[in-house]
Amino acid sequence: MMPSKDKDFFTWRDYQRALSRKARRRHFLKRLPWFGIWSGAGGLMLIILFYSTSWLSAHFESQPGRPPKKEPNESFNLRKKDLPAILDHLDLGFLTSSQVLMVEHDGVLLTIDTSVNPDLQKYVSTLLDRSMTQAAAAVVMRPETGQVLAMAQTTGENPKEVLCVKAGFPAASLFKIVAAAAALEARGLSPETELTFRGGKYTLYRSQLKQEDRGRHARKTTLKEAFSNSINPVFGKLGIHELGREIMEDYACRFLFGRSIPFDLSVEVSHFDVPTDEFALAEIASGFNKRTLISPLHAALITSGIANKGNIMEPWFVKTVRDSGGRILYQAEETPLASPIDKETACRLQDLMSGSVREGTCRRAFRPLQSNKKFKDFDFGAKSGTINDPTGQYKFDWIAAYVLPGDRNEGLIVTVLAVHGEKLGIRAGDIVRMIINEHFSS
Repeated sequence: MMPSKDKDFFTWRDYQRALSRKARRRHFLKRLPWFGIWSGAGGLMLIILFYSTSWLSAHFESQPGRPPKKEPNESFNLRKKDLPAILDHLDLGFLTSSQVLMVEHDGVLLTIDTSVNPDLQKYVSTLLDRSMTQAAAAVVMRPETGQVLAMAQTTGENPKEVLCVKAGFPAASLFKIVAAAAALEARGLSPETELTFRGGKYTLYRSQLKQEDRGRHARKTTLKEAFSNSINPVFGKLGIHELGREIMEDYACRFLFGRSIPFDLSVEVSHFDVPTDEFALAEIASGFNKRTLISPLHAALITSGIANKGNIMEPWFVKTVRDSGGRILYQAEETPLASPIDKETACRLQDLMSGSVREGTCRRAFRPLQSNKKFKDFDFGAKSGTINDPTGQYKFDWIAAYVLPGDRNEGLIVTVLAVHGEKLGIRAGDIVRMIINEHFSS
């Protein structure tokens, strides 16, 4: 029936549209119950799926022997002091094949990129293994940056012990570097200062330590000659009559004795006995004692301070640490560690150490390098040291050396400790020479 035309006027098309709306409404109301049923079922399935997934995840992650998987957190960053906990059980042998290490720490897989030169590391490791020593350790580093290029060792007693950072070895005559620095800087001596001594060069008796020594048995020398030839009585007298307890203690501290050394591995603190009497002062200044203890890494740092104009940089071999997603958690920075002496004193100490190479205790080991045309523009400096252990069973044989190319860029520090038993193995000086030759030949 058509709507009335007298009040509300509709066309035929309006009438058909109204019929269509009524038909759609009836169709929707007819299917509404089924729509509610299917919607409720779908929601119920989603709830069941959510709780079942959470239960399975919790069940498997809590199984015994299966550590929970940890995802890297944006706040998870490392500092240098955190690295020893990650790397202290590192086998140095791994560094012979790659600059990159993969380490799991606290449930996170870390990629560690190092500054170690794998070819040099392998060469040094092989050299030490064939040295026929009871034990040996070597550190090769850059003095101007603190970058460690190689750190190797050989030991039969405890292969996992890192000798390079162990401060259980008598410093011997290496401590003459510290005493000479104090004499040059604190007391104003020069390399050409005339000094006297009597008796043997390598003995140390109370009778050799008198301040005035002008008898017919007195022998004249200079500070440079006494350092180059490692004359114990001269340095013993310096310790008593020129330096004294306070200056000795001050310069030992300046050169990091008794202080912690920040590194990517834990470094034992080097031991320095504060002298209690005059003869003890003489023993310490000359290195003629078994109580001043040092690590090969510390010996390398002392030498780097001489080569780097009086500045010691923090040692490092870890460049970067990344998480499994490639995010950098740690990046090395070149950081000054200490400035024990000024630039002028460092220059004078280089004069003393170069004398050891040219005409002193290190001349035999370095002669092949100095006669090689490849090294004609290079400056070499070194200090040797030898002493027996308290039992007399072992002999500690040190060389701490630097190499400065003619352009003074990218110098090299090489420190080697060789521990000999009943029979002498390859001497530390020969090992240092071979490492230097290999590095600059590759």
